[in-house]
Amino acid sequence: MAASSRPLSPRNVTVTDPFWAREMALIRQAVIPYQWEALHDRVPDAAPSWWAHNMRAAARAVAAKKAGKLYLAAHHSDKIETLPEEGKAPLEDAFYGFVFQDSDGYKWLEAVAYQLMAKPDPALQAQAQEAVDMICAAQEEDGYLDTFYTLTGRERAFTNLRDNHELYCLGHLVEAAVAWHQATGREDLLDAARRFAGCVAEKFGPGKERGCPGHEIAEMALLRLYEETGETQWKNLAEFFLNVRGTEPSTFALEENARRREKGQPELPVTAARYAYHQAHMPVREMKEAVGHAVRQMYLCCGMADDARLSGDQDMAAACQRLWDSVVHEKLYITGGVGGTHVGEAFSRPYDLPSDTAYSETCAAIGLAFFARRMLQLAPKSGYADVMEQALYNTVLSGMALDGQSFFYVNPLEVDPDACESDARLRHVKPVRQKWFGCACCPPNIARIVSSLGSYIATQTDDTLFFHLYIGHDQKVVLNGQEISLRMEADLLKSGEVRLSVLSGQADGVLAFRDPAWAGNAHVVIPAGVKSWSEEGYLYAKGHWKEGDTVTIHFTMPVKAVTASPLVRETLGQVCFTRGPLVFCAEEADNGKPLHLLFACPDRVAEAQEKTMLIDSVPLPALTVPGKRMRAPAEHAPLYQPWTPADLEDTLITLVPYFAWGNRGKGEMRVWLREDKE
Repeated sequence: MAASSRPLSPRNVTVTDPFWAREMALIRQAVIPYQWEALHDRVPDAAPSWWAHNMRAAARAVAAKKAGKLYLAAHHSDKIETLPEEGKAPLEDAFYGFVFQDSDGYKWLEAVAYQLMAKPDPALQAQAQEAVDMICAAQEEDGYLDTFYTLTGRERAFTNLRDNHELYCLGHLVEAAVAWHQATGREDLLDAARRFAGCVAEKFGPGKERGCPGHEIAEMALLRLYEETGETQWKNLAEFFLNVRGTEPSTFALEENARRREKGQPELPVTAARYAYHQAHMPVREMKEAVGHAVRQMYLCCGMADDARLSGDQDMAAACQRLWDSVVHEKLYITGGVGGTHVGEAFSRPYDLPSDTAYSETCAAIGLAFFARRMLQLAPKSGYADVMEQALYNTVLSGMALDGQSFFYVNPLEVDPDACESDARLRHVKPVRQKWFGCACCPPNIARIVSSLGSYIATQTDDTLFFHLYIGHDQKVVLNGQEISLRMEADLLKSGEVRLSVLSGQADGVLAFRDPAWAGNAHVVIPAGVKSWSEEGYLYAKGHWKEGDTVTIHFTMPVKAVTASPLVRETLGQVCFTRGPLVFCAEEADNGKPLHLLFACPDRVAEAQEKTMLIDSVPLPALTVPGKRMRAPAEHAPLYQPWTPADLEDTLITLVPYFAWGNRGKGEMRVWLREDKE
């Protein structure tokens, strides 16, 4: 296996890109404060979070136990979701919300840490310290840290790894702790994460009990903890979870049968085959198809890719590639979303990519971006970066309103508000973003990936710096032991002009530039004496780099008419439009309704016009493309009638970036338009 690369630290990257700098500032100035209020249930008319409530209740319970006092849990339930009785105030010492509620605050804290790396902020750090102190106070003496079981009965801890998310919460705690340690140098949260991980390691591992996470993330988090601390027990625990997953007898079946015995129910077969939803239906190195819950599958792939990189496991790397191919070649939406069905928030069968009933959860697209970067670390191939960029610019950003105050959990490619409100099959699709969710995994996940954007732009080995994303930024990097400062100027929402300059220092090494799939012919100018070659979609430039050196790239960014494979039944005879990394869509606000009567003319795509449009006061690129509109039938026209040629009239169709849809009130939206074949 070739030398793997590592991401740049957000501390060493300052994003200056006109578009992405706004997004990062929005996270800092609007999203993080808003989410802090949501975590404390102080956002009017929003679904309750219960995060701060549960942490404080757990801290009181832990304090009572330490003082030797009898603590009686006020709420004891096997239900996944627990809420106050109707008309009654919440009990002070009860657990409320989903069993994985702890993770929402961990993700918020991780986002804050990345923001602090980019720009110190004493007030924000003090607020985050309050969250850290709450978390540490809720940790039990043996290191256990999960408010659900602390408040509802510790004796049941680790008895339902499949459903109750203890190891998922551990994973997000570790991710937050490592980021907090890198941002502040403080060990308080890192020690809490170590202690909880140590509590888990006391119970599970070789020669101990068998078990693995029902919702993956602990695997990649523990490997990150290993890289941060150098402590091999965390790598060993992560690999144990990976290696036991999907093996016989199924750990999930064994724990399920234990619960059934308690209830006097007959036991079920202990085979792993029935756990495809949890990606526990076969050993991970044998996996070939992305299946089950989409977020879980993406997070599992991340852990597998990290382990392949750190251990040199070729079989694990091969499994990652097979799963990548399954997603990208058979199950990926044009918008970079994954998860075709709302049933289980899951991957569907190959080529089943419906537009109107799409689930395409925001967290799943984030997970895909995580996976793509890890594949880039294994091997720099432009296709991985193409998909990472596709997800980031489209579905990831679609999950958040332009003002950062409301969110999509589901990201469909076609919306009819009337249908969403009247058709039970579409109840999961929201035509407007929500202030918060009872299951609020997506909002803080957006905050943490955007805040850590600097670690996605480029990765490096000791002698090579790979540019995967063309996002304007300044960075400091060490190549072959020599530090240089670089500046990339780019604004892909406007043009394909990219300029990289050496601001200071000098170093011998290689700069590698991705050739994006969306680009037309590229014109690259490199300094004289620099050797260049192309490999796996990257242009490599090797030489002695010094202050004043520049590389300029001109990517043509034509508007493209794109069709899906004819194996995708739902989009047959339809077309969508892209420019650069952006996918565009039609909205009722610009084109009226109904949108399904619009026909695009892909053979006239050269006539597309680019313009700037203000959406919620934000200037964004827009397109007008030639098309036709079918005249709507007269009122009370017969349901069926003899065939006649369609009555079409010429029109111009206005398209806006997919990520910006739904910011102008409720209305129809379509990514895929019917193709005019005349």
